[in-house]
Amino acid sequence: MEFDLENPLTDPQDSNNYTLNSLFNLEDEHMVSQHYVHNLENMDSHANLRRETVSIISQFTRRFDPSLSYLAVNYMDRFFSSQGMPQAKTWVMRLLAMACVSLATKMMKTESNFSDIQCDQGFIFDSRTVERMELLILGAVQWRMRSITPFSFLQSFMGFFKLKDPPLIQALKARAIEIIFISQNEIKLMEFKSSMVAAAALLSASHELFPIQFPCFRRAISSCSYVHRETLASCCNVMQGMLMEGYESAFDNPTRAMSSSDTPINILDRNWSSNSTTTTTTTITMTSSHSDNNVEREVKRRRKTGVYCSIEKPQLSQIQRC
Repeated sequence: MEFDLENPLTDPQDSNNYTLNSLFNLEDEHMVSQHYVHNLENMDSHANLRRETVSIISQFTRRFDPSLSYLAVNYMDRFFSSQGMPQAKTWVMRLLAMACVSLATKMMKTESNFSDIQCDQGFIFDSRTVERMELLILGAVQWRMRSITPFSFLQSFMGFFKLKDPPLIQALKARAIEIIFISQNEIKLMEFKSSMVAAAALLSASHELFPIQFPCFRRAISSCSYVHRETLASCCNVMQGMLMEGYESAFDNPTRAMSSSDTPINILDRNWSSNSTTTTTTTITMTSSHSDNNVEREVKRRRKTGVYCSIEKPQLSQIQRC
């Protein structure tokens, strides 16, 4: 059965076989330990080793769907969390990265072979060596290969938003997915459950795309009995800092391209205007922004006021009747 990040417990063609309760009940079993997160935050050697291994995984998976890399890094983190950090030797990190990628390709039924993945970069491992490493990883994660990640909660949480326009639904989901991919590199977000990261990603995306409706979305997602309001607020604040740093980094490096026209709509690339036709209906239009100075001022304003994704301090100008 092919593994799907959004439907981890069942066949994607039959997603009604499990409930949202199942995901919430099982997500703890797929989390890394707080001890692992603490070491990453406080020991440069551990953080550097993780960063280098993630880089190797990225090299191995550059020709594949990004979901494959995400799953491989998930296996890597859970292995490190269970077994501790190995020796900082290049061949060890490459073997671990290779085994994680190999397991991910098997789970997602991606057509590949060892030579395709390894290319001609440094150490080349034979299949038997990789398979032995795979067994070590399988034991470390207790054979729980159908990882429960933030992607697993997206569809269920989006149901709370009550959006009816398919293009808007797709834009919201696409931006949330993009944020989740970025979030895997933020160590501080490992402290939170996958469900909280998914909720925070959706709120971040909704605040970018639909700022006027954001308070409605926030109340809706907070109504879920599994969502702890204070924890969600903390997760949103960490995510806000991560995204703001990314935006400002792009301004500091003018040669770095901004978002492609093919990527989900970004509030820093667009100016959104909303015209309320009734008390319950909002028509949203989009106009392109061509002024980097305006964008940069917006970033600084949001950082100063703290309104980007704040759960605690919504702006009155954003509130409308839902």
